[in-house]
Amino acid sequence: MRNLSVAGIAWDAGRFFIARRVSGGAMGDKWEFPGGKVEEGESCEEALIREYREEFGVSIRPGAFLGSACFEHRGINRHVKAYRIFFNDTADLWSDFTLSEHTQWRWATLPEIEGLDFVDSDRKLLPALQKAQFS
Repeated sequence: MRNLSVAGIAWDAGRFFIARRVSGGAMGDKWEFPGGKVEEGESCEEALIREYREEFGVSIRPGAFLGSACFEHRGINRHVKAYRIFFNDTADLWSDFTLSEHTQWRWATLPEIEGLDFVDSDRKLLPALQKAQFS
């Protein structure tokens, strides 16, 4: 599907992994659930693995589909799908990541996320996350 993006939802001890995008563009300096565009011939799961490796230098394992949202960006209708993800090395949960597309990262609760300057597309995923069962 064209204009498809994925968001990786990592969860640990009641908090979600989020990152703040570099400055510039419509989404610059905003917080997000990391992920990115699904490339031609790539599955959503493959895109998540690639994006986390490129953006943070870590290996992840995609899990269950959590929800999706439609949004408009630069006049184009787009679709984002959220998947639970797991860091392959549990030491990565609290380590210093190699940041290439972000200026910082943190673990935050849903109420904390609701108060942050979050990208609109990922904010639309919050209702699905509120309904999901994390364990």
